[in-house]
Amino acid sequence: MTTQREIAEQLGLPVHPPKVEVFDLAAGTNTDPKGHVRPVQLFHREPFGLYLTRAMPGHVRLAALESWLLPALGLRVTRWHWRPGHERDLDYYLDVVDVEVGEQRWRSVDHYLDVEVRTGRAADLLDVDEFVVAVRAELLDAETAQRAMEHAYAAVDGLARHGYDLSAWLRDSGIELSWRGQPIEDPVPEQRTLPPTR
Repeated sequence: MTTQREIAEQLGLPVHPPKVEVFDLAAGTNTDPKGHVRPVQLFHREPFGLYLTRAMPGHVRLAALESWLLPALGLRVTRWHWRPGHERDLDYYLDVVDVEVGEQRWRSVDHYLDVEVRTGRAADLLDVDEFVVAVRAELLDAETAQRAMEHAYAAVDGLARHGYDLSAWLRDSGIELSWRGQPIEDPVPEQRTLPPTR
């Protein structure tokens, strides 16, 4: 399978094409942007989005991730679980994405812009330079680029208005996220009840 980096190099582009991920609820897998199929420990659906948690075996810095795909907001909200000694001062990572919702298969397309959230302190918009290069290279059309900018700035504005409290901002949109906690060495998909929001 050809990777996105290889495609970009073949086209002579200075930036990779938008990253695509597939979330297969029936198979219990997450296909990452490089085409690697990863086992998901848990999928959980709510009317506002899809939760997943999976281990990251072999990753030097990260042990696991938990994410919510939020189609209406054009966001993927992630909590990383760091390996000892690699911790970062970061509470949530927001990817600006389009999400295609299906009964058994969801798909996300990344639009380069990201927001790092430090609860009660800051929300930093990242990768604007990469976004601009991608637009110039026509990897995003004008409509998609505008939508991505609107989603990114709505997130930064909403977080700022709520004292950089992600939960408070999302609650105003009728979204209440729950987090299961760090996955252990158990990559087998199985339905479990989510704990209350912490």
